[in-house]
Amino acid sequence: MPLRDLSAGPRVLLKRLRELMAEPLDPQERLDRIVTQIASNMVAEVCSAYVLRSDGVLELYATEGLNKEAVHLSQLQMGQGLVGTIAASAQPLNLSDAQAHPAFRYLPETGEEIYHSFLGVPILRAGRTLGVLVVQNKASRNYREDEVEALETTAMVIAEMIATGDLKKITAPGLELDLTRAVTIQGNGYNEGIGLGHVVLHEHRIVVTNLLNEDSDKEIIRLAEALGSLRISIDDMLSRRDVAQEGEHREVLETYRMFAHDQGWVRRMEEAIHNGLTAEAAVEKVQSDTKARMMRMTDSYLRERMHDFDDLANRLLRQLTGYLGRSMDELPSDSIVLARAMGAAELLDYPRANLRGLVLEDGAVTSHVVIVARAMGIPVVGQAVGLVALAENGDAIIIDGDDGQVHVRPMHDLQNAYEEKVRLRAKRQEQFRALRSVEPLTRDGRHISLNMNAGLLVDLPQLSESGAQGIGLFRTELQFMIASTMPKLEEQEAFYRGVIKQAAGRPVTFRTLDIGGDKVVSYFRAQEEENPALGWRAIRLALDRPGLLRTQLRALLKASAGTELRMMIPMVTEVSEIRAVRDLLQKEVQYLSKFGHALPRKLQFGAMLEVPALMWQLDELMAEVDFVSVGSNDLFQFSMAADRGNARVSERFDNLGKPFLRMLRDIARAGERNRTLVTLCGEMAGKPLSAMALIGVGFRSVSMAATSIGPVKAMLLSLDAGQLEAELNAALDDIRSQEPIRELLLKFAEANNVPL
Repeated sequence: MPLRDLSAGPRVLLKRLRELMAEPLDPQERLDRIVTQIASNMVAEVCSAYVLRSDGVLELYATEGLNKEAVHLSQLQMGQGLVGTIAASAQPLNLSDAQAHPAFRYLPETGEEIYHSFLGVPILRAGRTLGVLVVQNKASRNYREDEVEALETTAMVIAEMIATGDLKKITAPGLELDLTRAVTIQGNGYNEGIGLGHVVLHEHRIVVTNLLNEDSDKEIIRLAEALGSLRISIDDMLSRRDVAQEGEHREVLETYRMFAHDQGWVRRMEEAIHNGLTAEAAVEKVQSDTKARMMRMTDSYLRERMHDFDDLANRLLRQLTGYLGRSMDELPSDSIVLARAMGAAELLDYPRANLRGLVLEDGAVTSHVVIVARAMGIPVVGQAVGLVALAENGDAIIIDGDDGQVHVRPMHDLQNAYEEKVRLRAKRQEQFRALRSVEPLTRDGRHISLNMNAGLLVDLPQLSESGAQGIGLFRTELQFMIASTMPKLEEQEAFYRGVIKQAAGRPVTFRTLDIGGDKVVSYFRAQEEENPALGWRAIRLALDRPGLLRTQLRALLKASAGTELRMMIPMVTEVSEIRAVRDLLQKEVQYLSKFGHALPRKLQFGAMLEVPALMWQLDELMAEVDFVSVGSNDLFQFSMAADRGNARVSERFDNLGKPFLRMLRDIARAGERNRTLVTLCGEMAGKPLSAMALIGVGFRSVSMAATSIGPVKAMLLSLDAGQLEAELNAALDDIRSQEPIRELLLKFAEANNVPL
């Protein structure tokens, strides 16, 4: 039977579907009437809706034209038959003779053998396949392009029914829909701990609920206006002075501009509007169709372009819906934030009381957002590739920072197992808390100073809770990174005074401002750099902007009046830089004395050893300062030429390998030789095994995240440092031995009952 002209068909159909969605019907009756309406409107003898279950099975949920008794009985695996092929490929299938197709699978219970023409389209939402919608006719023919478009548009209504949970009521127990399917992603554990809570997508996904339009012309105008605003915003970004004419970032923006002006994209959205969708629903439909196709591509470049297109479509949706941003008041109390990538300042926008964890698709263990998350005491998983697209706001989620696993919509048994694991961890933490007042002495009587890293006032309560002896690294730049304008002298002074007061007599080592590189301050415009980690940052920037540094030095001196001030300089490359800072510090001391301001009763001036060049200036360095603090994260990445933010190389070399441990031993010996205190703050200090290695090469003072102090103290209380030192030094001096030092340390711990 030939199909009639569909020029008004989709609009009439969508109007009737809108009425059906508004009627007080139970889900099965509503779906039955929807497929009947589709069949009638498209003059099709069959219309069937298959829904994807969590076990990968496509179940027949409703039909007009096939045997009604087959509903909820007929099933196809993903990739099986024509329906399974459509679901697996996320592509429509338009056949004049379905039974001649090699993927055709005969289901005798349906009675479909008399039908030849076949048109099936995937039911998509956010690029995910939720089911398949099919129409069939006895006559052999290919369906027209506008008919395919009409059926795809109609499938969005069914996708909304699935997404809103309407069909859950008619789902058999144990056979949940795919939207509720449990997903497990293996990433990398970046901060230990277990987080149980609900998903908060950092890049907020606009949920389109208004699907069907009343006036196509009006919606076309809305789309055109939103596209115009979008194009202007991209042009503005490209014309900004701080956007260089060359570089990868500009290529990305040029790609955005290319997509924004792509007439094929615009035409597909306009066609969807003419078929009855609102402007935002049209954007979502085209976005979902494109994402479904591109997600199945193997070419990494094209998959990367998918993220650009996806971001552009989301920007357009925000233009159309007027979305102004998420209110932090709306966050669930057990929020676990999911992001492709984010900055440290963005994480600090979230209220700490609501945060239970952080999951990143990108990033490395030493990236600054991870450091901040660790300081906040929340579990972190990184390299959880593909997770953002699979999760929805509000989904139940479990993250395991110990083994790097993320479980979205977990099954009850798994949830129960993790709840028990959390109880066991709490018991273990109680054991660590019992060690708070125990002096950190090794088994052979060597005192190891255990300090914590901090950067925010919210970190300070952990000083007492963890049993730390002081703050070995206070990152002053975090105050600058979370502020919208440069903190004034009075603000800095008040902040530092608050830190000293909360430390309650324990020593605090302030690191002077370490911005630049990947530590972006919104109000401080820096030039684009090809290699920012090795560029204009930290003390290099501060010495070029002496007013900035002198303001901070004055604030630190005033805030420390009557107490001891410990401060250190980051990213020192030559001893001359220390002398330059000391000269500025002396000028500030003279200025404050001249005007009668009280000064610190004692000043301890130190430098961070992060640049390998200082390895050939060790004795000169020790002579210039009161103490040296090794920044193991940067020192390791610079000495190994391995970018710590690049996941492909950040794990390539072992910081417990002979080269790096020999370097650390040389530093510790130089400190002993010059009677200069040497400490270490960085990732190494916070893990019992690597902290054990540091003690073995001569370190007697380390600084770490507050949550790491308990496990490290438990380790050292059982450690014979003298025995370890002898064995480790022998191994480091043996140039013929090929046994990894990590293996030696593990064997030593096992043989001597040292808990790791």
